[in-house]
Amino acid sequence: MKNNFLNLKDIHLNDLKAILAEASRIKDLRVNFPNGKKDEDKVLRDVIAALIFEKPSTRTRFSFDVGIRQMGGQTIISSNADMHLGKNENVSDTAKVLSRYVDLVMLRTFDEKILFEFCEYSAVPVINGLTDQSHPCQVLADIFTYEEKRGSISGKKVTWAGDSNNVCNSYLEAASKFGFNFCFYGPKDCLPNRSLIEGAEKYGVKVSSTDDPEEAFYNADLVVTDTWISMHEIEKKQKRELFSAFQVTSKKMSLAKKDSIFLHCLPAHRGEEVTDEVIDGPNSEVFEAAENRLHVQKAIIKWVLEL
Repeated sequence: MKNNFLNLKDIHLNDLKAILAEASRIKDLRVNFPNGKKDEDKVLRDVIAALIFEKPSTRTRFSFDVGIRQMGGQTIISSNADMHLGKNENVSDTAKVLSRYVDLVMLRTFDEKILFEFCEYSAVPVINGLTDQSHPCQVLADIFTYEEKRGSISGKKVTWAGDSNNVCNSYLEAASKFGFNFCFYGPKDCLPNRSLIEGAEKYGVKVSSTDDPEEAFYNADLVVTDTWISMHEIEKKQKRELFSAFQVTSKKMSLAKKDSIFLHCLPAHRGEEVTDEVIDGPNSEVFEAAENRLHVQKAIIKWVLEL
């Protein structure tokens, strides 16, 4: 049975920890990245990966493309202009054909139903590069970043500020795996999906929600936010007004632990969800996490291919 990397809740904790350990080994091989020595093992020699982007991308596209090339593989990149999954051709037919050509597929799409259907009919491993419902590669890279800097995330307080979007969903799934407590700081009518909250609580994780900054940020070990407005959303003015009170500021960060870490998956709308002082401040590991996407995704690729 092929390995797929679709959502964190579907992957055993031991496998997630193995991926993180391999990512650390991979990163250590590239001293002073990006000018360090090259990867010692070209394990993807003769491997061809299809990178399919229905949604625009910067970090996901570059990190997957660079990572596969660094490991000796080749990539074929297709955008929304090249193919329309489920429009000009059934998703199942596309999956059946492409998996006869390539060894691996990374899919970044809108509805996760497309991802699941593609995976069902693909004969090769599939990696979730992002959907409207989840972003597991980003969250696993965030966890890698936190543990690289501060040790185990188990039992820590993670505060999410803003909208209950795809990254927030994957954080809740990660909480049930890694055992950290999760506080949602945002409007009361924008709470995360109840089933995700219950799924985390079932594993003994404390999940809370508040619109009080003191409650949200007090004693936080990790503070995370994301843009309030997704790429395809129209009602931008209304969302800015709704979320303006939930901006991450230096004053709010001062309530967190002194050694707390701030993360943002990027792109950041500076002056909206976060101030310059925070994203460029001493607690920010935003750009370290962006680099770590590369190392973690290389480890994910090795895991799905059983290398």
